[in-house]
Amino acid sequence: MAEPSAWTQITQQDPGHSAAYVERFRTMAADGADLAGEARLVDALLPRSARVLDAGCGPGRVGAFLAAAGHEVVGVDADPVLIAAAEADHPGPRWVVADLAELDLPALGIAETFDAIVCAGNVMTFLAPSTRREVLRRLRAHLAPGGRAAIGFGAGRGYPFEEFLDDARAVGWTDDVLLSTWDLRPWSPDADFLVAVLSGV
Repeated sequence: MAEPSAWTQITQQDPGHSAAYVERFRTMAADGADLAGEARLVDALLPRSARVLDAGCGPGRVGAFLAAAGHEVVGVDADPVLIAAAEADHPGPRWVVADLAELDLPALGIAETFDAIVCAGNVMTFLAPSTRREVLRRLRAHLAPGGRAAIGFGAGRGYPFEEFLDDARAVGWTDDVLLSTWDLRPWSPDADFLVAVLSGV
């Protein structure tokens, strides 16, 4: 069994954490907040009707936008509370409870690979350090030939950007584009956020 993620540890210590997280994003959506920036970038990478894996999908805001744009979306998260919220708020995509460190969608009957993978919301920084490369390896294994991944997270969260890029390269990813925001601002070494667009070849 994989080492538990920081998110798992937080929810074990505070059983109401996930429900509060869901309500925070429901409130933001009701107030008209723009919650689709990550999804717009991923949509721009794709032809219509592509297959997208939303890795660490939470309550489904990114995957829902991509599904509404015409893509076939599978969202995966280890937190069943977040998956239940995604199913309730965003019917259409397939939402799956699964640990990214043990991800094997073909074993769950989802055999087809993905044209794009999105991993937003600082998911990478919640991973247990011992599982980071394994998660990146398993994501790459679910990618279709020619596909790409967009992975974004903030600085100061215990996973230095260069360490992440080293981990990604070590398991076969190539960094195609590095950005400092989901709205395509160029990346620099002093940026406080990284969006890495990676290819698996």
